[in-house]
Amino acid sequence: MPAMKAEIDQADASAQRRQTAIARDAMYRASTEIRKMQIDFSREDVFCKVQQRCGDPLFLEPFWMQHASTSAVVVTGWHRMSYTFNDHSFVSHELESHIRRVHSVAKNAITKGKKILFGGGSTQLLGAAVYALSMNLSSPASVVAAAPAYPLYQTQTNFFRNTHFEFKGDVTTLKNDSNTETNAIEFVTSPNNPDGSLREAVLQGVSAKAIYDHAYYWPHFTAIPAPANEDIMIFTISKLTGHAGSRFGWAFVKDENVYENMKTYISVAEMGLSREAQLRALKLMKAILTGNETDIFDYAYNKMSDRWQKLSQIISSSKRFSLQKISPLFCNFFEKVRGPSPAYAWLKCEREEDSNCNLVLGEAKIIGRAGNLFNVEDRYVRLSLLKSDDDFNLLLQRLGKLVESEKETAKIM
Repeated sequence: MPAMKAEIDQADASAQRRQTAIARDAMYRASTEIRKMQIDFSREDVFCKVQQRCGDPLFLEPFWMQHASTSAVVVTGWHRMSYTFNDHSFVSHELESHIRRVHSVAKNAITKGKKILFGGGSTQLLGAAVYALSMNLSSPASVVAAAPAYPLYQTQTNFFRNTHFEFKGDVTTLKNDSNTETNAIEFVTSPNNPDGSLREAVLQGVSAKAIYDHAYYWPHFTAIPAPANEDIMIFTISKLTGHAGSRFGWAFVKDENVYENMKTYISVAEMGLSREAQLRALKLMKAILTGNETDIFDYAYNKMSDRWQKLSQIISSSKRFSLQKISPLFCNFFEKVRGPSPAYAWLKCEREEDSNCNLVLGEAKIIGRAGNLFNVEDRYVRLSLLKSDDDFNLLLQRLGKLVESEKETAKIM
């Protein structure tokens, strides 16, 4: 047995050395390929359209290139073959500990006294929460969200609709309902997707339950006025580290029965979350906590703040378009008042004739997400500020030309 253990330890050490070498080689090859490409993004023929629909957080790619060796993962063929960990659970307790530490550093959530669940991104956990909250009700629950609302809430709730719950649209449908005993489940997105506003539940009372989607509640995207402390809080790695493809999210749940029902949902749907996904998440959490523990938050905030300032400068000289207003707030993480750095621009076409803003932008080769998807009028469009530097610079260029053409038209008239 000692000889076998020594052999395994030697193999692990060798794998770690290979991991570092692979990461360094990947960085070298990536930088070489970039130099070879020499793409001039000022040319109109590079891309037909700049895609700004999805929230792919590629803005963090350069950060991870700088931290390649500490974030790389190599898994030998015989590791993590079992369904479960050594304690027969589907959850890495080491990962749980590191997630709680990251929240402590970010000062964005109180995790003490709450159980943690892992899921396939925040998407699966949102569904699990609706299931858990509606299971033992005397009548079906009405699921709602305040407009403008993230489209997934309606899409997923309708897809899994059953006798326990049904999506009812905007929260005002229940707010104005005289029947105070209606069972309600409210999605509360804070900061909100698409407009970046900090929100609290609209519905109150014993028949109203809230699911807080805190995907963007990180110093990257918003001031942290106070740590979140709701009964159900859902986060995702995609908006913390940028690794959307890992499909990893977590929920903090206060109530034991709700936790057990959510756990059942995940277990039946997935038989636990991929151990490889948990391994990568652990590696990323360890990388975040290396050094002064704030590097990723400083980097992300500075980049997103800079993007917002550049975009705002362009739109501020336009009478045709406007952006959402986000006031400076005191941030507990930075310990000072800080300005906005939202994940999305919530653009509005101000002209009466521009009732379809997405069509207006489409003519300038910009594709956003139309307002009707968020349960508001199409005068609004969501533009992602999370994409790569090249995508963002192209967006600025196209918007700049739109605003310039507006000025030229005004001169002629």
